[in-house]
Amino acid sequence: IVSIFSQLCINNDSSGKNDFDIVILNGRVIDPESELDAIRNIGIRDGSVRLITEKEISGRNSIDAQGLVVAPGFIDIHQHGQDHENYSYKVMDGVTTALELEMGTADIDAWYREREGRALINHGVSVGHVPLRMRIMKDPGGFAPVADAVYKPASDEEIGLLKEGIETGLNRGALGVGFGLMYTPAASRWEILEMFRVAGKTKAPCIVHIRYGGQKEPGSCIAALEEVISATAISGAPLHVVHITSLGFSQTPEMLQMISEARANGLDVTVECYPYTATQTTIESAVYDEGWQESFGISFEDLQWAETGERLNAETFKAYRKSGGMVIAHSIPEDVVKSTIADPMVILASDGILSGGKGHPRGTGTFARVLGKYVREEKLLSLSEGLRKITLMPSQRIEGIAPMMKNKGRIREGSDADITIFDPEQIIDQATYEEPAKYSKGIEYVLVNGVVVVNKGQLQDGVLPGKAVRGIF
Repeated sequence: IVSIFSQLCINNDSSGKNDFDIVILNGRVIDPESELDAIRNIGIRDGSVRLITEKEISGRNSIDAQGLVVAPGFIDIHQHGQDHENYSYKVMDGVTTALELEMGTADIDAWYREREGRALINHGVSVGHVPLRMRIMKDPGGFAPVADAVYKPASDEEIGLLKEGIETGLNRGALGVGFGLMYTPAASRWEILEMFRVAGKTKAPCIVHIRYGGQKEPGSCIAALEEVISATAISGAPLHVVHITSLGFSQTPEMLQMISEARANGLDVTVECYPYTATQTTIESAVYDEGWQESFGISFEDLQWAETGERLNAETFKAYRKSGGMVIAHSIPEDVVKSTIADPMVILASDGILSGGKGHPRGTGTFARVLGKYVREEKLLSLSEGLRKITLMPSQRIEGIAPMMKNKGRIREGSDADITIFDPEQIIDQATYEEPAKYSKGIEYVLVNGVVVVNKGQLQDGVLPGKAVRGIF
């Protein structure tokens, strides 16, 4: 860390006359919670913001943020990739906290143990219905199930084991209960309701990929959303609906209306989307079982193989379905993406994962894309509105189960020094569907728990300040 500080383009005061580890000077500080938007100086000590002031201050190290925006570190509440490769791209996109809440894990303690002292950014996970179902039913799948966990109805005994697994996970600090209902079509509505009931006992949020996508009845996106809203009403468990545009397509506005009405009637329901017109998942999963073309309104040529960038046809679809891997589907109307991003209640998240440099650009460029394309270029949102959707709102969704999140997503005295400093005139994503492994542009400095991990646009080596975000009951 000392070597990193010495490289900062900053004034280094070795006189010992101050007590701040780092000061950030002359930046435009935007805090979505207090609505502060003004030039301020920030003093950081022991990983926390200690002072925000118009007065001159000094510290052992300083960052000159003149002409730059100083914002809370971005929070991604839907990030599948949870390793150093993915964390590196996340932090270069301004993310200081990335959470795997949709699929989750079957073993909370093991998941956190693997990352302890080895993480570039803050991280956390839910206990997952899908991985628990895979473990109990001995399904050999990887990211998603491929055998009994997909197609076998759970017995009463297995439902009991699933409930025990979820309760254990929550007791061990899971950030909620994750569901991928489209990946487990044999899971009955009663089975899912039983899982919601476990979550409802402690008001743990249920983070849900709904059962169906598209307009085809009876398995429509509307019916799928009705299922989980009703489960929330019955159980009392908070509900978070993931990537709504990738399942609602042209009916996303109707789904947002349903969520808004549920909220107006007192239900704790939130929703997210990502700022892209294409989805990504494993081709061997139940998502691409018979009927996907009719449900999603697309065909083979709308599919793109993540590994090579090629568009598929009937033959290559059949071959890749057998071998398995990630496939991108160009299926979401641009006007739907824009209207959903602009909706005040919608959180923005990535659903990101990169493996060996291959994947979807959302895994590397989501947050710079929001601030560059949709804030600066298209003026779909104001800068403060865009920041709210990627800082304060995701923090608020999780802080009920993880009180430590009350000190993230904000810049105020006492908050964690998770801070992203960017050039509002330059910030933009550079990742594409063909070349997803490209860092975003315009992210100048990133601090995680008071440690500089991006300095003058360069990722720093030898620093791993990320901490676990865990639930508390």
